[in-house]
Amino acid sequence: MMLGRKQLLINNEWRDSSSGATMPVVNPATEEVIAEVAAATRDDVDAAVAAARAALSGPWGKMSARERGRLVWKLGERLKEQVDEVARLETLHNGKPINESRHIEIPMAAECLQYFAGWADKVQGDTIPVKGNALVYTQREPLGVVAAIVPWNFPLLLAMWKVAPALATGNTVILKPASQTPLTALALGQLAIDVGFPPGVLNVITGSGSTVGQAIVEHPGIDKVAFTGDTSTGKGIMRTGAETLKHITLELGGKSPNIVFADADLDAAVRGATIGIFYGKGEVCAAGSRLLVDKSIKDQFIGKVAERTKKMVPGDPLDPKTRLGAISSKAQLERVLNYVEIAKAEGAQLVAGGARADIGTGKGYFMQPTVFADVTPSMTIAREEIFGPVLAAIDFVDVDEAIERANDSIYGLAAGVWTRDVKKAHYVASRLKAGTVWVNTYNVYDAAAPFGGYKQSGFGREMSRYALDYYTQIKTVWVDLS
Repeated sequence: MMLGRKQLLINNEWRDSSSGATMPVVNPATEEVIAEVAAATRDDVDAAVAAARAALSGPWGKMSARERGRLVWKLGERLKEQVDEVARLETLHNGKPINESRHIEIPMAAECLQYFAGWADKVQGDTIPVKGNALVYTQREPLGVVAAIVPWNFPLLLAMWKVAPALATGNTVILKPASQTPLTALALGQLAIDVGFPPGVLNVITGSGSTVGQAIVEHPGIDKVAFTGDTSTGKGIMRTGAETLKHITLELGGKSPNIVFADADLDAAVRGATIGIFYGKGEVCAAGSRLLVDKSIKDQFIGKVAERTKKMVPGDPLDPKTRLGAISSKAQLERVLNYVEIAKAEGAQLVAGGARADIGTGKGYFMQPTVFADVTPSMTIAREEIFGPVLAAIDFVDVDEAIERANDSIYGLAAGVWTRDVKKAHYVASRLKAGTVWVNTYNVYDAAAPFGGYKQSGFGREMSRYALDYYTQIKTVWVDLS
């Protein structure tokens, strides 16, 4: 099934790549090419930057904050109206279950747009009392042209975490989706045209990271790069962006601990442990990939997790009953399987899964949900981000060791704590080096709650009012009244 050839969106015009080159989009559940999209060049990036800069001094730059907010709100409404079609595209090019796309990801993307639409006319400055006879005030202004570079695991939702606050605060945007999953970003571009966004405000550029992403980060006409992806790429963006002193925010990798104490509601914790790692096929930056379990309940608890895991069977992502879809690409499946072999070689005990799965078609990049026990903190699967449905179970003897082992990572994106003791919950949460701590739950998000990392999980915050700080700059005005 081919979805047709998809062009670049620049200045509200659909156009081919300047080179005429295209790249295939593969459905990971069937291994079929479902679309050919334009492979942009540096010249195309130049054109998008020119359009975005012109829009800043054109109708968009002259639009009132309230009018901007109305447009962003309308984009959210249109996305809600098109949820079935957009969700289907998301599942087709990512492999996630349609239930997740239709009922979680796309509605959350629309909600993010509408949350930030409400902030558009509430970004305010201050008056500052100073010595002397002067009026001093501040005003927040847009940074200018914002490039949003987003990954393939939550293609539209993570784009909205950047696009929504950028537009609401008056910036123009160049959206660069992952090369594997460009279809919903292109759909968003058409919806923006439909609801009346002026030319140049939202541009969508598809292509490889090595060509298009690099050109974006190097471009002197781009004022900010908002990136979600792996830590090594984030470091490269920082190095390259330094040449033009770009504003940068980075939401990077994770190896998040999910800590289960002996006094927890164990049935709830079992559900939380499996959801924490297997939701989104484990292709989640905040996945609870390290399961830290009190030694006194280790065998009982891991046994329950393994039993529940074995009942989780991958299936056709377009089937509403499916809860575990296809790994996003052949390369990613091979990466996950390689980590499984490394874990075995290093002495971890495989208690569930561990192999490629077949849903009866002989096609698709499906993986059995996998659990390893007897993992030590020094093992590779306890330290490196796998980005797949592989859980590493590690034991601890007391609260202090749980905290120590949880923090023993270069990453610090998220963490989970399972306990009935509210004092212990607050104590542990306060000492975990992570940007988000979930207590007796896991993987819950809201547009009003900030999300971002500590350590090598990046910096800056997505969502919430805190995100506004990363898309605006402050101007101080002095007026002599003497």
